[in-house]
Amino acid sequence: MPQPFALTGATVVTGDTQGTLLPGRTVVVGPDGRIEAVGAAADTHVPPGYRQLDVTGHYVTPGLINAHAHLFADGLPLPPLLVNERTSNLVAAAGRSALGQLIFRKRAKDNALTQLHSGVTTLRSVGDVAYEVVRVAGEIDRGKYHGPRILASGPLLAVTGGHGAPQVALVSDSPWDARRNTRINLRRGVKAIKIAATAGVTDARAIGYAGRPEMTEEEMTAICEEAHTAGIRVAAHAQSTAGILASLRAGVDTIEHGARLTPEVVELFHHNPRSLTGSSALIPTIQACLPLARLPQSATKADDIVRANAELVLEGMLQGIRDAREGGVTLGMGTDSAVTYATHYNVWRELDMLVRYGGLTPAEALAAATGTNAAILGLDAETGSVEVGRSADLVVLDGNPLDGFRAFVDPVMVIARGTVIDHPTVERRPDLDAQLDSL
Repeated sequence: MPQPFALTGATVVTGDTQGTLLPGRTVVVGPDGRIEAVGAAADTHVPPGYRQLDVTGHYVTPGLINAHAHLFADGLPLPPLLVNERTSNLVAAAGRSALGQLIFRKRAKDNALTQLHSGVTTLRSVGDVAYEVVRVAGEIDRGKYHGPRILASGPLLAVTGGHGAPQVALVSDSPWDARRNTRINLRRGVKAIKIAATAGVTDARAIGYAGRPEMTEEEMTAICEEAHTAGIRVAAHAQSTAGILASLRAGVDTIEHGARLTPEVVELFHHNPRSLTGSSALIPTIQACLPLARLPQSATKADDIVRANAELVLEGMLQGIRDAREGGVTLGMGTDSAVTYATHYNVWRELDMLVRYGGLTPAEALAAATGTNAAILGLDAETGSVEVGRSADLVVLDGNPLDGFRAFVDPVMVIARGTVIDHPTVERRPDLDAQLDSL
């Protein structure tokens, strides 16, 4: 059980789209890890025996929620062996062996803890080697060690030769096979389902290949029906307008990455009768594309095909963000952590890029990563805000993040489900960070 405590003298950054600040607040957290009171210091009672933490001069935000994460790698350039079509079956078999799963489970745990120490108190994995992240999530939930709340997807669902297949995917080529693979994942305890609706950047075979539709609408419909029957949301990797349209028609709940949105697509985001809740959301991942498109190839080690596809997908993704804002589509936040240049400790960079490249205000970007993501993932009654009754998922910062998201680089405290981590630390890669700073 967490030790009850109170943060006193805090300036609460509510995480709303208006950027509301509440200075001089006391936040009381009970032994169940939930927020018991939030109010002005003079009006808020702190029960006897509660640890009092004076955070005068500091800012308290809701814990960040990363809605698009992978935990199988660390964000360094992926070795060619891992994305080479000729070695894909060998890589997949090695990753799912007993030794491979031992290695990837440790890597998943370490990377999840790195995200936690960077202010991420909830994350959704969207494509794992096997079920190593399901196991890590279960260990955290059982109290074996302290970690973030994790919605694990297990392997994503793809077609033969499709994006992620077979290294991090179960492969199917018919609606019934797709339904069967969904059932396999659900039986293994996943809390999310991921579809590869289109081709991707890192495994593209030709310029313009990324975004090519791969899974049929009928196959995706079968997946969505099966997942929704179990109350599980479905995410779709989709990097073209055609791929997004087919995915939404099939009933997916979130579109990952994105592309240009037509009026028909915007309307489907708002009114999607096959989705779990009747509407869908967009999770852009600028950090996954922008470095590959803008940094020199001598640094990224990307070949001409990857570079050209990254440029095309980035252009479409940024236009999709603009279209979504204009059309009132719900926008969340995800980093695509684990892919090249998306490290687990640089979640703040995605917020920064949403502002500088996506056109969001700082308040809108922070809202996307907190309350909006909580609602997208069906967790808004549990987390995403500094409110009474919510889980105490909080980050204490030296500076106001709305003045610059680098405030998240060295949090004073990270609090997840009521457990306080004082002065969290992470291992950084100065060489990689210097390249990203050059952007």
